[in-house]
Amino acid sequence: MDDDDRISLRRIAEALERLSPSRVKAPDFGAARLFHDPANGVFVPAPDFGLAIDLLVGVERQKLRFLENLTRFASGLPANHVLLWGVRGTGKSSLAKAAFMSAAGEHARLRLVEIDRDDVAHLPVLFDELRGRHERFVVLCDDLSFEEGAAAAKALKSALEGGVSGPPSNVLFVATSNRRHLMPRDHVETRGAIAAAEDAEEEVSVSDRFGLWIGFPPMDQDAFLAAVRAYAVKFDLVAPDLDRRALQWAQLRGARSGRVAWQFVRDLAGELGKPLPF
Repeated sequence: MDDDDRISLRRIAEALERLSPSRVKAPDFGAARLFHDPANGVFVPAPDFGLAIDLLVGVERQKLRFLENLTRFASGLPANHVLLWGVRGTGKSSLAKAAFMSAAGEHARLRLVEIDRDDVAHLPVLFDELRGRHERFVVLCDDLSFEEGAAAAKALKSALEGGVSGPPSNVLFVATSNRRHLMPRDHVETRGAIAAAEDAEEEVSVSDRFGLWIGFPPMDQDAFLAAVRAYAVKFDLVAPDLDRRALQWAQLRGARSGRVAWQFVRDLAGELGKPLPF
C-alpha cells in the first residue's frame, strides 16, 4: 500500500468517525437525587421536591402503605412495583415524590428518575441501563395511560417482567393514573370490537403486574379543610374567614382535592404578600 492509499484510508476513517453518533456520556447520578426524561439517553438533574410529606393531609393510609413498600426497597428488601390510582388532584404524584424525598434522607443511594408517559416504550432500555448500578432507582411515570394501544402496554409489561434476565433488583417502578386499568375512556369507541377487546386484555394484564395498588378516593369537605389549615399553619397564613373562603374557592373550581387546596393557599399567600418555598 503506497502513501496515497494510506492517506485516502485515513480520510475515509476520519469521515466515518465524524458521521458516527457521539458516545453518550455516562450518567452522573451524584449530581442530584431527582432526574428527568432519560428517553434520549441523557439524565437531566432536577431540584429536590419541596413539599414535605407531612403536609399531605387526608391520605394517611396511602402514605403509610407507600412509605412501607418504598423503605423496604431502599433497604434492599423485596418490594412491589406500585400503581397509585384515583381521581385527579388527590395527591398521587405529590405523595410519590414527597415519600421519595423522605426516604432519600435516610438512604443515600436512592434516586428518582421521572419518565414521560409517551416514552413508556423506552422502559426496557432504561431498566437495562440502570441494572447493576450501586444506586437504587425509583422510576416514576406520572399520569400513565395507553392512548397508543397495546404496543406501549407490551413494552411496559416487558420491562416489569424483565424478559430472560428478570427485572432489575435495583429498580422500583411507580405509576400514577386516573384509571385502575390504565385504559383511556374513548379506547373502545375508536377501535373495532375484537381489537378493542384484545387491547383491553393486554392493558388489564399490565395493571396486574403492579404488586401494590393504592387507591385515592375523592376528598371530602373535612379532609379538604384540614389540608388548607395545615398549609396555613405551615406557612403562617392568617385569615379569620379561612374555612369559608376555602370552601368558596372549591365551589368555584367544582372540586375538593389536595391540588385545589394548594391552589387556594397560593392565592391566599399572594394576597397576604408572603412567599412560598415552591
